Amino acid sequence: MSTQRKVAVITGASQGIGAGLVKAFLDRDYRVVANSRSIQPSSNPDVLAVAGDISDRSVAERIIKEAIARFGRVDTLVNNAGIFTAKPFTAFTSEEYAQNLAVNLNGFFHITQLAIGEMEKQGSGHVVSITTTIAEHAIDGVPAVLAALTKGGLNAATKSLAIEYAKRGIRVNAVAPGVIKTPMHGPESHAALASLHPVGRMGEISDIVGGVLYLESAGFVTGEILHVDGGQSAGH
Repeated sequence: MSTQRKVAVITGASQGIGAGLVKAFLDRDYRVVANSRSIQPSSNPDVLAVAGDISDRSVAERIIKEAIARFGRVDTLVNNAGIFTAKPFTAFTSEEYAQNLAVNLNGFFHITQLAIGEMEKQGSGHVVSITTTIAEHAIDGVPAVLAALTKGGLNAATKSLAIEYAKRGIRVNAVAPGVIKTPMHGPESHAALASLHPVGRMGEISDIVGGVLYLESAGFVTGEILHVDGGQSAGH
C-alpha cells in the first residue's frame, strides 16, 4: 500500500456540498474517506465509504481507524456534516436542541480530535469546517439561533485550534457559506433565498468547494473564517 498520496476525510459526504467535495479532492489525486449516515459503498479504490452518525464517538473512531488501515494517513479533515433548523427561538423543542448540538458540535469534536491525533504523528495536516455566515450576521426574518450557537462555536473553535497547533504543522480554517443551492432548498424558495444576498443570487456548491480548495492550498493561512456568502457578512 502506497501512503504517499494525501488522504481527505469528508463528513456529510453523500450529497450536496459533501459530494462535491469528494469529487474535487479525487480530481486532485487525493484518496477520500467519505462519511454520512446513508453513504453507499464505492467501487472506486480511492474512496472508502464509512456509514454512520458522526455524532456517535464510535463512528468517528471507525472512520479514522479504517482510514489508517486502508490508506495509512490522514492529511485533511473537512467537517461538512451539519444540520440547520430555522424557527423562532421559543418554538425549538428539547429534541431539536439536542440534535443540533449532537451533530454540529459533538460530531465536530469527536472526529476532529481523532484526526488531529493522526496529523500530529506526521507533523502536518489541515482541518476545515463548514459553518455559516448567519452565525455572525443575523438576518431579520430568518430566526436561526441554534445555527448561531453551534456554528458560531465552530468558528471560535477554529481560531482556538489554529493557534494551539500552529507550531505543529497543522492548520485549522473554516468556510462560512451563505445560502447554497442544494437539495435541501426546493426551487420554489430560490427567489426569496437569493434576495438575502447582496449579489442577488444563492451560492452554488462549486462556490463552497472552491473556498475549501483555496484553504487547502494556502499554506500561510490558518485561523481564517472564509466567508463565501455573496456579501452577506459585509452588510446590506
